[in-house]
Amino acid sequence: MTSRDPEVWMWAQACDLLDRAERLQRQFFRLRTSQRRPNWEPPVDMFETAGALWILVALPGVGPDRLGVGFDGGTLVVTGERVLPPELRSARIHRFEIPHGRFERRIELPAGRFEVDREELGNGCLILRLRKTL
Repeated sequence: MTSRDPEVWMWAQACDLLDRAERLQRQFFRLRTSQRRPNWEPPVDMFETAGALWILVALPGVGPDRLGVGFDGGTLVVTGERVLPPELRSARIHRFEIPHGRFERRIELPAGRFEVDREELGNGCLILRLRKTL
C-alpha cells in the first residue's frame, strides 16, 4: 500500500536512491578472490550511435603498456594490470580503495560486426570506438 502523503513518499524515494547509490559504489570495482584469474573488473559504459559503439572503461593508473584489447567472438575483452609505483609498495596505507593487480573485463557486444576504429587512453579511462562493419 503506497502512501499519499508527499513527505512519506519523498522520504521513501530518497532512501531508495541512497540504497541504490551504495550498491553501485560497492560494485564499482568488483574484486575476485581466485589467484589464477584476474583480481578485478573495471566498470564500463557503452553507447551506440548509428555507425559505432562507444565503450568507456574506467582504468585509473593503468598505462598503455599494461593494457590489451581484443575480441573473443561477439565479446570485447579488455585485459591488463594496474601496479603500484615502487615508492608506494612499502608505504603505510591509510586508505586503499582503487584495486590493483591483473584485471579482465569481458563485454558482450550487441548483434553485428565491429572493428576497433579508435582507441584512446586518457583521464583514467580507455575510450574505444568500434565501427560497425557490413
